[in-house]
Amino acid sequence: MLETRKTTRLQDLWNAETANHLAANPLELLRYRSNLLGADLRITNFGGGNTSSKIELPDPFTGKLTRVLAVKGSGGDLGSISETGFALLYLDRIEQLKNLYRGEAHEDEMVRYYPLSAFGENRVAASIDTPLHALLPFPHVDHLHPDWAIALAASANGKRKLEEFNSEYGRKIAWIPWQRPGFELALLIERAVHEDPECDGILLGGHGLFTWGSTQRDCYLNSVHTIDEMGEFIAKHQKKRNTVLFGGIAQAALADRRDIAAQILPTLRGALCSNRRLVAHFTDGDDAVAFAGSTWARELSALGTSCPDHFLRTRVCPFVVNWDAAKSDVQALKSAIQEQVVGYRAAYKNYYQDWARAEAPKLRDANPSVVIVPGVGIFGFGKNKKEARITTEFFINAIHVMAGANALEEAEISHSLPQARHPEQSRHFTHFHNYVALPRSEAFRIEYWALEEAKLQRMPPDSEFSGKIALVMGGASGIGRETALLLARRGAHVVVADLDEAGAAAVAQEAGALGNPEFAMAARADLTSTESLEEVMRRTLLEFGGLDIVVNTAAIYPVSSDHELTESVWTRTFAVNVTGNYFLARAAQLIFEEQNLSTTMVLTSSANAVVPKKGSEAYDTSKTALHHLIHELAIKLAPTVRVNGIAPATVVAGSTMFPRDRVIQSLQKYGTTFEDPDSTDVLREKLAAFYAQRTLTKQPITPQLCAAAIVWLAGEQSGRTTGHVIPVDGGLPEAFLR
Repeated sequence: MLETRKTTRLQDLWNAETANHLAANPLELLRYRSNLLGADLRITNFGGGNTSSKIELPDPFTGKLTRVLAVKGSGGDLGSISETGFALLYLDRIEQLKNLYRGEAHEDEMVRYYPLSAFGENRVAASIDTPLHALLPFPHVDHLHPDWAIALAASANGKRKLEEFNSEYGRKIAWIPWQRPGFELALLIERAVHEDPECDGILLGGHGLFTWGSTQRDCYLNSVHTIDEMGEFIAKHQKKRNTVLFGGIAQAALADRRDIAAQILPTLRGALCSNRRLVAHFTDGDDAVAFAGSTWARELSALGTSCPDHFLRTRVCPFVVNWDAAKSDVQALKSAIQEQVVGYRAAYKNYYQDWARAEAPKLRDANPSVVIVPGVGIFGFGKNKKEARITTEFFINAIHVMAGANALEEAEISHSLPQARHPEQSRHFTHFHNYVALPRSEAFRIEYWALEEAKLQRMPPDSEFSGKIALVMGGASGIGRETALLLARRGAHVVVADLDEAGAAAVAQEAGALGNPEFAMAARADLTSTESLEEVMRRTLLEFGGLDIVVNTAAIYPVSSDHELTESVWTRTFAVNVTGNYFLARAAQLIFEEQNLSTTMVLTSSANAVVPKKGSEAYDTSKTALHHLIHELAIKLAPTVRVNGIAPATVVAGSTMFPRDRVIQSLQKYGTTFEDPDSTDVLREKLAAFYAQRTLTKQPITPQLCAAAIVWLAGEQSGRTTGHVIPVDGGLPEAFLR
């Protein structure tokens, strides 16, 4: 019957040919099923949900087939999980844990037995949900967090509406009141199925959905059809009631909301980075602006999310900024953010103190991870762009849940809430209209759960530039390219900007491959245009939320065969090499001041700044001016901004200043032999070797060496250095500091 059902909202993505090809490997087929489910955020959110299969594998001790539970490992993501991401455990050992269980007060101690139950050489950390899958008597099980299912699970009339759903769709899905994930919930689920053998799914109050099947295909179809039917059920209610979502619009979305977002992001990021550097994600999609400007936004936000997977990302509740969007007063909005975030932090600390016990993990960060600005949209913050985006997506999921509960509302709530296991516990749950949130005590038990803390502790340590955002001007080639790549390797989010937009895009792709594609972007930038620089800053803010590091390696070296430059060439040299650096610093300064965080600038001077030479007057004197500009900017932007520079000797490799014609011209000038068929790179190596002989170290100056110096100046290891220009010249006595 599952094969003949039609879906109206979700698509059956199962490919029979692909599945048949994987059939011989049950783990690969489980991976395939998991990836399909994780591909649609309406089915489950990033990192949320679990899938499992009970399979038979040869025991490494006896060689006999033994029953094994394969379940998604702790912290895994269904959409991207591979075969190696599943924890494998002896199923009989997990079942035997029922004999060791000492009751709900001691359920956390059961987790220490999971590693002891590992099958063979598998060492994937088993998730908290492991016993929920193990104790269900079905070969294949899905535990998912679809918005439509959670809308039912988080409704004050959810249990009654589930009965109505079962009747309408011929289903037998059981309701289980709220219980924190763990061994106690596993026993409740096992009991529910035992008491009703015809049960074909379980809805966990305030939590999520369990479905299953006798084959991988049946399990997948059961999940997809159940979720699709729940979506249709809620849509029918919405249409029948013609409900105005969230009480209607109180503050309409502003036409210039993206411009406002770019203006307030430095203020917002600065206010939220009191403990650590964060990266932002902004969305002004229909769901975001509709909720942000709604009449009920503040009340619903105060309740927070319901599903545990949601508020582990979004915190117990978001920060809703109170301002009059109709006036569009951006300065008033900035002031409101700075003033009101103090109150949010105080309230969060009170929440922690109210529920923390002696054994609780320390308070992590009292700053919000989701910020709602009426008329503008929703901002998510995380330690990197991916986390910030996912956090935002989770709250959009929560909005969908609230909307679904809104659609199911019928009358005033005059009964105990079905999420409570016992009627007397109902008073601890809070609700607004039909939407029910978890008690604050339960929210705390999950947010500061020792098992969740252990998961955080297993994560790799932050990189040197984690949470920091770097703008690299001239990043399409040479020193700029190497700087962008080195910053990316060390965890920075990188904006590669260059007049050569295609080259910048190629380097941004390289940088993204070193960390994460979401951590890098490209932009066209013209140092001679203040409008261009302002647009680069705007794009950086909308993509990442702020700016911590500004590097400029872009410059021009005018060449003239008779050593005489035209007035326009002289003027352009100074416009790019000097004035462009000043305008770049001025554009960055506006962001730095709003953030009020420690930041750095590194500009690229030259050994030519202190070594006069014939025929390069425009370049040399422009670099001398830049040398002094670094000193001036260090004074002007102190104390929060450090400004330094490097002064390389001639860097030939990868430099756009050394096209083939100029390299040949220089080799001829210095009497260095070469062959016409030689590649440009070979010619550059010969010229670099010639220049190296002028230095004390006799070694060429490479882009990588210059990038290393820049990155050192941009990082905290040089935290007490400002106003200095470091030579990277191989040792030029004539360039020694005087």
